[in-house]
Amino acid sequence: MNKNTGLTLIAIVALALIVFFSELLYVIFTGSKVPIPDIPRQKLVQGQGKELSYVIMGDSTSISQGSEYSEGYAVASHRHLATSRRVTMINTGVSGATVKSVLDEQLADAISYSPDLVLLAVGANDATKFSPSSSIKNDLQEIIDGLKQSNPAVKIVVTRSPAMDSVSRFPFISKWVMNVRTRQVNEAFAEIIRKNDLTLAPIAEKTRQAFIDDPTLTASDKFHPNARGYELWKPVINSSLDQALAG
Repeated sequence: MNKNTGLTLIAIVALALIVFFSELLYVIFTGSKVPIPDIPRQKLVQGQGKELSYVIMGDSTSISQGSEYSEGYAVASHRHLATSRRVTMINTGVSGATVKSVLDEQLADAISYSPDLVLLAVGANDATKFSPSSSIKNDLQEIIDGLKQSNPAVKIVVTRSPAMDSVSRFPFISKWVMNVRTRQVNEAFAEIIRKNDLTLAPIAEKTRQAFIDDPTLTASDKFHPNARGYELWKPVINSSLDQALAG
């Protein structure tokens, strides 16, 4: 290696480190924190007609972080399902949840209600925390097995990760990394969805471009959807819940 080649390599490495730390600082310090909603954890009942036990499991989006709880898809889906049924809803969602933590911290509660219908809204934190695909598949299968042991006829709808490269908090190279991570996480989910005949709520595919085109769909933390952002997810989720029940 001659002197000029060595200097070029040093310059490339230095530039890469500058870009890396610049993006890291941007991700850490951009936006402002949004509160974690204090949501009702008791059974909530709406509607008249055939009884349906409905459990929502998942991460911060399941409790509408970035917006008011009343403006998120949990409340909207409960209302939607209750137009033709008497629906008892329980929400076990926790901000920051991964597939692993849903298995460890939410499954037992969900099983105790022997749900007829489950919405599993998780995957985003597995993308950002670089959960291995093998772990995602194993933990997700355990969740499914547990729910089916509680009620063999349970219908399960899964969102997977939203399109994390559409999140306004991530700049440039980070967006490329998050695009790759979203695909890796969602491909891991896809195998389990096919194997267990689950229903997909494709929020990543259906809403990605809208969030890229309009960064104001995210909350002040530049990460979670705001009320307008959640409005885009609601019809995708409601349609998938209807599909699961019809199937």
